[in-house]
Amino acid sequence: MVNPVLPNSEPKMRAHDVSVYYGAKRAIDTVSIDIHTEHVTAFIGPSGCGKSTFLRTLNRMNDTIGSARVEGVIELDGDDIYHSGMDVVQLRARVGMVFQKPNPFPKSIYENVAYGPRIHGLAASKAELDANVERSLRRAGLWDEVKDRLADPGTALSGGQQQRLCIARAIAVEPEVILMDEPCSALDPIATARIEELIDELRGRYAIVIVTHSMQQAARVSQRTAFFHLGNLVEYGDTSQIFTTPREQRTQDYITGRYG
Repeated sequence: MVNPVLPNSEPKMRAHDVSVYYGAKRAIDTVSIDIHTEHVTAFIGPSGCGKSTFLRTLNRMNDTIGSARVEGVIELDGDDIYHSGMDVVQLRARVGMVFQKPNPFPKSIYENVAYGPRIHGLAASKAELDANVERSLRRAGLWDEVKDRLADPGTALSGGQQQRLCIARAIAVEPEVILMDEPCSALDPIATARIEELIDELRGRYAIVIVTHSMQQAARVSQRTAFFHLGNLVEYGDTSQIFTTPREQRTQDYITGRYG
């Protein structure tokens, strides 16, 4: 596996020799990768290759699976996120996740966004909370569509709007990293385009990692691409290089449709 020349800045997250096991089965085999704030990083590969499993290691979502075990080191700003002293609730505020299927809470649009800042103590007054909700909805490109119906249920929105609401909910707690696990797979092309525009607008403000089955989407939204196959990180580099002059034959075979 060949690594690209990395940016001058320190990585926001760094994974070193990470393996993931479900019981005796190894799903990820000694993966090392750096995640930078300047770039959107895409994880691509065929179904079952481990890309979503690896994504979930970055905010310890695999902790919820009893048989899962993670080996290796993953650091956020140099701190080992699997250290026994790590506050997992705080970690997941710093490293937010947007899932494949939009999952708004059964609450109002306002309460969906306000929930996180309220429980994390990020607003000292109703005015501060209102400002946070508006700011988050604006960043998610949803404010103008919902500002007059904030009391309506979040579940009443369209699929694309629900996904942007979930992104607003994630960024309302002021994260540093946003993980997106196939965020457009349940959306129509118009909603997908809006989410892709949003990802581009958020780039540089947050370190963003997206898992996608669509190579076209990876090419459109990311600056770095990691190709996974059978639990291994085969190749990681500039997106343009991965799609035009991959160094590994397995990468070439995948992007040209020989398997997947």
